[in-house]
Formats: sequence, structure tokens, C-alpha cells
Amino acid sequence: MPASDDLATRAPTGPHGAAPTVSVIVPVHNTRRYLDRSLGSVFAQTLDQRRIEVIAVDDGSTDGSAEWLAEQARRHANLTVLRQEASGGAGRPRNAGLDRATGDYVFFLDSDDRLDTEALYWLTRTAQKNGSDVVYGRIAGADGRAAPVDLRTTSEEVSVFDSPVYWSLAAYKLFRRSFVERHRLRFVEGRLLAEDLPFGITALLRAEVVSVFADRTCYYLHGREDNSNATRQDIDWCEYLDYIGTVLERVAAEVPPGPDRDKLMVRHFHGEILMPFGASYLGRDGAGRRAMAAAARPLVAQYLTDRVRAALPPGLRLRAHCLRAGLDEELTAVVRADTETRPGPPHLDDDGRVYAGYPYFRDPRREVPDACYDLTDRVVLRQRLDHPHWVGGVLHLRGTATLPPLGGDGAELLLRRGSTTHRVPARYEDGAWRAAVDPATAADGGPLPDGTWGFKLALTAYGTGGAGGPALRREAWLVPEDGDGGPDFAPRIAGRGPAGPAVAALFLSRPHGHLHLDLGRDKVSRPLGADLRGTADATRSGRATLTAHLTLPGCPVDAELRLLLVDGARTVALRTTAVREAGDHYTVRSLLRGGPPGTWRVVLRVTAGPLRRELPVRPAAAPPGAADPLTLTVPPSGTRARLRRALRRFRR
Repeated sequence: MPASDDLATRAPTGPHGAAPTVSVIVPVHNTRRYLDRSLGSVFAQTLDQRRIEVIAVDDGSTDGSAEWLAEQARRHANLTVLRQEASGGAGRPRNAGLDRATGDYVFFLDSDDRLDTEALYWLTRTAQKNGSDVVYGRIAGADGRAAPVDLRTTSEEVSVFDSPVYWSLAAYKLFRRSFVERHRLRFVEGRLLAEDLPFGITALLRAEVVSVFADRTCYYLHGREDNSNATRQDIDWCEYLDYIGTVLERVAAEVPPGPDRDKLMVRHFHGEILMPFGASYLGRDGAGRRAMAAAARPLVAQYLTDRVRAALPPGLRLRAHCLRAGLDEELTAVVRADTETRPGPPHLDDDGRVYAGYPYFRDPRREVPDACYDLTDRVVLRQRLDHPHWVGGVLHLRGTATLPPLGGDGAELLLRRGSTTHRVPARYEDGAWRAAVDPATAADGGPLPDGTWGFKLALTAYGTGGAGGPALRREAWLVPEDGDGGPDFAPRIAGRGPAGPAVAALFLSRPHGHLHLDLGRDKVSRPLGADLRGTADATRSGRATLTAHLTLPGCPVDAELRLLLVDGARTVALRTTAVREAGDHYTVRSLLRGGPPGTWRVVLRVTAGPLRRELPVRPAAAPPGAADPLTLTVPPSGTRARLRRALRRFRR
């Protein structure tokens, strides 16, 4: 039955009669309890509502959704509501929305999910800036539902074959509408699951520009309290696998055999071909299981190349092997190990290779090759770094680390600069580690040299034979959980024993956020005194008092802080008093009784042994990041009036 719009008036065009920027299409079927959240997130967008066309298509709801939508259409001039009979999936309502859309772009929002309030602004802005046909926003899971892919890096243009975007083929992204119409893209109708695969696959493979906006989460995938999401429904899996075969024929028609097609097929083996072989498979009797295996076997035979098999994790690799070889008993045992029990402990060979503990490993009565169990290349260091902090002049680091499924037995911290590596012992117990980096001893017992040092954690796991047997070691860069910031990231003075103090500053590399230490006595890219500000006040006798405040972590008690007046080649050192306050804050003052006439820059000199830094003082009222120095004009005469006039100019 064709859609109708008898429940609401047509949404108006954009400002000044122009077409809206984006049409948001929302298929609705018995999701009344979620509509306030879902549609509400569209009405709360920071993008002007006059630039948003909302098309909600009620697909035969019987729970009050239709009445709620009708009421909202009376309140929101940009909302159009269409009604149609229940169609058995989101495909037909989405297509009905597409047929009515007038926006430059279309976005598909499921009626149980929600948008971030700034999502449409950033997504459309990204598309306009880059000429994108498709724009992915960062996705997050909520209420027990996981995101299909973790998009962390904003990219103007990505390749389908060398980025994670193909792992999310669902509809919830932004499409250029003219691109959709040019390629006549529509959703499969009447399907509850995977109806969006052909649409998403064709769009990604034919798009000229695919962009990613990941600076903030744009789309929230919500699980339902009653587990009624489409992916959790009872499915005729044999029919489903037959349908997936037609979908993969489309992929094969777009991409010739070879490495690129194999990269796409890895995703389809994960997401569609082998996905049913879990609890749904075990819930069937022997005949039902054999029927599912028979439906999947042609797909495995046609698309499981050596490259695809090697890219699968052992659990899926074993499923694929059992399907291809007709090993029904072994397939059931593997699925049960993942679904009802747990795989056994991994096996670590003398050559360092690791094998998953699934059933029948090296069973002489079974013909399952070792390669199906091999997970050596998949054992990666999973670690978390808590916020690093300084105690005195020592940097303390701690966190958690493990090598799933092996665990871990010993850890050490690595300081890397170019080809140079220094090792710092770390204590490791029950998955937690801690280490202390003292710049005076971090270089194998000696002072750490100047330079930029990156931090890595190395974790070693042993087999059942303990430290005397085979071992596996992995390394990973340290990334703080709470990001860059806080007082421990501020530049500080760190002692290095006989090498003398140096300026030390923690920072995170871009774009990956790896923890680094910038250390140097003579040159450092992160100078001290970023918060150094000063003022001047006149006394009744006509004298001037210079006062400056700054934070100076790690400053030795015998360090000298002195205010200077600098003018070209001339420098006047002032008698200065320095008071240390709580939190490494310092107040320095100088009383100016006169001096050589001229306009002077005010500078603070910090001297700690061989370390000397001259830090420019900024005016107290200067905004953050301002580069103008604090200046003082000393008049030729020492009269009070002229000095006061100079101070008025100085205070600005």
C-alpha cells in the first residue's frame, strides 16, 4: 500500500523558500516508548530547524505511536508524518521517506536511537566542506548495545578498503540525496534483518568521497529493554543465508577477485555468514543444524580464500573450516565452547606461537589443522594507563595490562627516542603494574639525556612451564585514560643528579595520544611559565612595585628568581623577593626606585644550578595565549608625576 500523509501537513521548505539542508527519515513501528528520545533529539539539534526536514513513516504501529506522531506534527512545522500498513521491516518506510525527501542530504534515524544535539550541524558541514557522498559520524552504544565500529579519527576522505567504515553498513549515516537518486539506491523491503546491506554496500563502493567526522559522538545506538531490536529476533537462518548469498553476489559484481574483495569478505564472514552459528544454531535439533550448515557451505566454498581465512579469529576460522569440510560434530563443539562454556587455556609452543584452546586441537582422530587454532598474531597487549603524576622529581606511572588469553607474568617500562631504548623496571601483580621514572637514573642508572622520550609498556607471558619455558612478549605505547591536561602535564624543573636540572614536560602525541616526555636543559619546546603574569603599582613616594605570579613545579629551594628589565642589548637585574605558596605557586616582587630611562620589557630569570631560563612576563589582564610582553617606560626625570604617568601607561 503506498504511503500517505493524511495525518500531517507537508513539511515546509527551508528559509526563504530554499530546499532544506537535510531530510531526517525515521521509520516507526511500535516504538512509542522511545519516540520522545529519538524524535526529541532531532528537534533539539543546534542546526536551524528551518534547515531540517523530518519525515516520520509510521509502519502500521498499534501502540500509540501514530497518535503521538500526529500530535508532534501539529507542534513542529518541519515534521511530516506518513502512514502505511505494516511491511515487516524498515526498508519500505525508509523508501517512502526517500520518495518524499527534498533535502540536499538525507539521514536515516532509527526510532529507538538518538542523535547528539550537534550531529546534523557537523555532518552536513563535513559533507559541504569535502564534497562527500557519504559521511559517517562517530557511533556509540548505549543500554547494553555495542557500536559496530569505533571511529576515532576525523578524515576528509577515506578508502573503503583501508579504513573501518565498511564494518558499519547500517543506514544511520548521512548521504547526498542527489547521489542516492543517481544510483537509484533503495532498501530491500519486507526484511527484518540486513535489509540495509545492499543499500550500504552499493553506496560505499560507488561513492566518490566518503568522509568521517569523529571529533564527537554523533549517533547513539540503544538496546531495548525487552530485547526486541531486529538483530535479536528469531530468524529463519536458512532463508537468511540464502539472501546473504544474493547480497555477496552484488559485492562480487562490484569488486573483482583479489585482496580488495577479500578485505570486504572478512567483514561479511564476521557479520553475516558465520554470525548465525551461535546460540541460534545450538537451539536447533540435529536436522536444523545440518540445514543451517548446508545453507552456509556454498558461501564458504565460494568466498573463503586463504587471505580471508587467515584474517578471521580462531573461533570463526574453525567454524569456516568445519563448514567447508562437513565436520558437523566438530562445528557444534566449537560453537558450544564459545557460547555455553569457554575455550580451554591456550597452548604456547617453544617457537613462541600461540594456539587457542578450542576442542580437538592436535587430536590425532580429527583432521583439523593447527592453522585453524593459531592466534599468535592476535595476541595484543591490552593496557590502561591511569593519570601520570609527579612526586618530587620522580614521574610515577601505573595502570593495568594483560595479554589475552595468556594473561601476563612480568612487565617493564621502555623509554624510546629514535633507536635508543632505556628500560625501567615495573612491578606487576594480578594484572596491575606500576613504575617510577627518575630522570636522574632512568638511563640504565644514569641521567636521562635531553630529548623527546616516548613511553611504552612491555608485558611478558609464560606458558604452563613457567619462566623456564616458552614466553611471549608484546609492547604498546602508553595512552592516559583521561587525556592531556592537569597540573602534572605542566612544564616543571626535574633534577638529574650530576647532570643538573632540566625542564621536563609531559605531552600526548597527535593524533594517537601516546605519552611523551620533553626533556632539556638548553632547548625545550614546552617552556616554563605559561601562566606568568605581572602588574605594577605606584607608592606615595613615586616608586613602582613590580609583582608577578606563576606556577613553577619542581623548582629547587635554592633556585634564584629575579625580575629583569630588558631593552635590546641592555639588561637591568632588579632586587627581587620570591615567596613560594601552596601548589607550586610563586609570587615575586621588585621595588623600582628609578633606573635608566627608556621602554623596558619585564622578564623573570629562573636559575637552578646550570639551568637558566628567562621567561617573558605578560600583562595580568592579557587573555590566554596573548604574546604581547609586559613593558615599563622609565621617564628621563625622576619626578613623581612623570613616573606615575608612565605607570598609568604600564598598567594597561
